[in-house]
Amino acid sequence: MESSTQEGRSRASWGGRLLLALLSRLPRAVASRGFGRLADAEIPRPLRAPLIGGFARLVGARMEEAGQAPADYASLNSFFVRRLAPGARKWPSDASLVTSPVDGVLTRLGTVEDGRLVQAKGRRYSAAALLASEEAAAPFHGGLYATIYLAPRHYHRIHAPVAGRLRSASYVPGGLFPVNAAAVAEIPDLLANNERVVCSFAGDAGRIALVAVGAYNVGRISTAFDPGWGGGEGGWVTNRRPPSERHRVYQPALGISRGDEIMAFHLGSCVVMLLERGSHEWVPGLTAGREIRLGEALARPLP
Repeated sequence: MESSTQEGRSRASWGGRLLLALLSRLPRAVASRGFGRLADAEIPRPLRAPLIGGFARLVGARMEEAGQAPADYASLNSFFVRRLAPGARKWPSDASLVTSPVDGVLTRLGTVEDGRLVQAKGRRYSAAALLASEEAAAPFHGGLYATIYLAPRHYHRIHAPVAGRLRSASYVPGGLFPVNAAAVAEIPDLLANNERVVCSFAGDAGRIALVAVGAYNVGRISTAFDPGWGGGEGGWVTNRRPPSERHRVYQPALGISRGDEIMAFHLGSCVVMLLERGSHEWVPGLTAGREIRLGEALARPLP
């Protein structure tokens, strides 16, 4: 039985490598923008309920938590950036807790050791590369990090994990490889090479970096805290031609309440959150590999 299991895993690994080899030869940014146009295409009203409803069932999305019925979404993109129904998520009463910024799968959590994070078993990447700055990464050496993957079934808006002040944000150009388990296991430095938006917060218990990593197929990330950056409400910062402005500094800093919407993925990807060293510890019982929901407690200030 063990031999059969290992053989199956080997076939899956080779299949993943073949797919990634093929993707590496494609113009991924162009293809993703093309798919984005398809995702924006208006669906005729009589077809919305069967198409959106069928897709939701196929991927396992919880439509009972959505703010609208399938027939109310005019396009695939509008479904992916759907809002939740009132009361669908709750935040803990303890305002000092760092909460999950998204719904997703908690794929990795740990400590930034020697300035590096674990991407997958046997693969590590640097915090400086992820944040595109040695200076920005320095406060997080020895701090905590968590990686959360958003599958097509998940709610795709990103919310503030703490109350604080948003001081700056950066658009980091890069590739648009998938960020699923096969890609993360096979492609070195994937999360530090894909397109992304990096937000830097200052909370009461220390600094937090929140990184939204773009992915193949659309690759768009919009910024609710600064809609004008993406060209206005509903616009996006990443995977644009011409490219977006690279870096924005907010003076005074933008006041953010815990739970405020700050970004959105137009189709799935992942989020990496880093907590300043000496500031927090994980809440008891938190483990990698589990589903996690927006607003769930992840870390608490050190005593």
